[in-house]
Amino acid sequence: MTQEQCSHRNNVQSSEKPQVYKVGIYGWRKRCLYFFVLLLMILILINLALTIWILKVMNFTIGHPLFLQSSRNVSVNIVNSNNQLLTQLVTGSSGFKARGKMFEVKSTSGKLLFSADEQEVVVGAERLRVMGAEGAVFSKSVETPHVRAEPFKELRLESPTRSLLMEAPKGIQILAEAGDIQAICRNELRLESKDGEIALDAQRIRLMRLPEGKVSSSSSSSGTRQTVYEVCVCPNGRLFLSLAGAGSTCQINNNVCL
Repeated sequence: MTQEQCSHRNNVQSSEKPQVYKVGIYGWRKRCLYFFVLLLMILILINLALTIWILKVMNFTIGHPLFLQSSRNVSVNIVNSNNQLLTQLVTGSSGFKARGKMFEVKSTSGKLLFSADEQEVVVGAERLRVMGAEGAVFSKSVETPHVRAEPFKELRLESPTRSLLMEAPKGIQILAEAGDIQAICRNELRLESKDGEIALDAQRIRLMRLPEGKVSSSSSSSGTRQTVYEVCVCPNGRLFLSLAGAGSTCQINNNVCL
C-alpha cells in the first residue's frame, strides 16, 4: 500500500462521527410499564375507599362507642405459637363466658376490685353487698375480718340443715350498740369456757322458765303464797328455783337434779 492510500484512509476514519447507544425502555415495554403503574394506583385507591367504607359501617370512628353485632355469638380467642387456646371470651344468646388462668377487674386508678383463679377469689372493694333475698350461700368455710349488716338492716347467720361454727384464735366479739342480740336454738345452747370464766354483766339478769323444786307438805306453810325464790345449782350445772326460807332450801328441794 502506497503512502497516499494510507493517508486517505486515515482522513476517512477521522471524518466519521462516534456512534451513540441509547439505554432505556421504549416501545410496547414502556406502554406496559405505564399500564401497570396506573393499575397499581387504581388498586390503592380502591383499597383505601373500601377501608374507609368498612370503618364507617362498623362505626370505628373517633369519639364514638364500638359496636360488635352478630346473630349468633362473638368470640375472642388468644392462642400461642402452637395454636393452643390460652384465653377465650364468648358472648352469645345464652350468656357471657370467659376462660383463662386468671380473671381480674380493676378500677380506673388501677385498684384491684375482683380477682379469680383456681386457688382463690379476691374481692378488693371496700364493701361487698349481697342484694338477694336469701342472702349468700356458702357450701364450705368463709374467712373474713368483718361481717356487718347495712344501716337499719338485720344481720342473720343461718345454717338451715347443718351447724354454724365461728372460730378465732384471739376471740369473737358480738356487739349490738343500739339493739338486741338473740340466740335461739331447738335443743341446747351451751356456753363453755375451757380456761376462763363466763361473766354475765347487766343490771338485770332474767332466767326464764326455770324448773321449780317441789316443796314437801311438812315444810310448806298454809299462809299466803310465797313469791320469793332461791336460785339453786345442781351438781350437773342445772339451775332450778326453790322457795326461799330462813336458810338455804336447795338441799330440801333438789328433786329436780335427779
